[in-house]
Amino acid sequence: MKNWVCATCGAQFSESEQPPAHCPVCEDDRQYVGYNGQQWTTIEELRAKGHQNKIVEHEPGLIGIGITPTFAIGQRALLVQTPQGNVLWDCIPFIDEQTAEFIESHGGIKAIAISHPHYYTGMVDIAKRFHATIYLHEADKHWIMRSDPSITLWSGDTLKLMEGITLLRLGGHFAGGTVLHWAQGAEGKGLLLSGDIIQVVSDRRWLTFMYSYPNMIPLPASEVERMSKAVAAYPFERLYGAWFEKYVAADAYNAVQRSAERYIKALQTPLSLRPEAIEGAQQ
Repeated sequence: MKNWVCATCGAQFSESEQPPAHCPVCEDDRQYVGYNGQQWTTIEELRAKGHQNKIVEHEPGLIGIGITPTFAIGQRALLVQTPQGNVLWDCIPFIDEQTAEFIESHGGIKAIAISHPHYYTGMVDIAKRFHATIYLHEADKHWIMRSDPSITLWSGDTLKLMEGITLLRLGGHFAGGTVLHWAQGAEGKGLLLSGDIIQVVSDRRWLTFMYSYPNMIPLPASEVERMSKAVAAYPFERLYGAWFEKYVAADAYNAVQRSAERYIKALQTPLSLRPEAIEGAQQ
């Protein structure tokens, strides 16, 4: 019996003799089945192929953990260190023993909180390793491919995990799409950990909001406006997305708000058709 892992999205499934017939996560409009069809692997196979963890300290109290060589979607997790216990934000398919020892030496993991189903991946194995509780929004419970008693479902729009750590349900990319606000982060100016519920783009002064990133399906203007208003009550100086290089280093609060405004305007009138753009091209 094996916990099969989807090679495209990294979702880990409940034990079975043979791989599942299909991956519902990849067959959804927000993801995709690879060009070579559905492919499966296991954590043991990944380790045998030389996959291991990369650890990066982004700033005091915030440590990034990813897999190298990259696998599946390639996101990295973030370890948030607090006096009340550490939170692992988002998840990766596995944590090797060297990384586990590093985490234990830095306070372990008390809670695991995940932005959306694409990053559920190895959450159960990691929770068992550290005796941690997993917090997922109940709106996305049907996307859990491996159930476990360590999973706690929460409801509503906010959940205070511990002092200064609040989960905010923004929706958008998924119905239960969640971000984490850390009030004490960034020297007390606040951090927002957004996964790709709010996605950092190539120009890191800006962000975007999408229903599907690989398939380029946008969200409606009303949903983006609602999301920007929902996060507006929480100040933050920096924002960290889902990959090592995806972060907004300063003025991230205003970057989210002006990005939402730009997004909504672009849906209403494409940027290339605005009078100022046409006038500029004629000069």
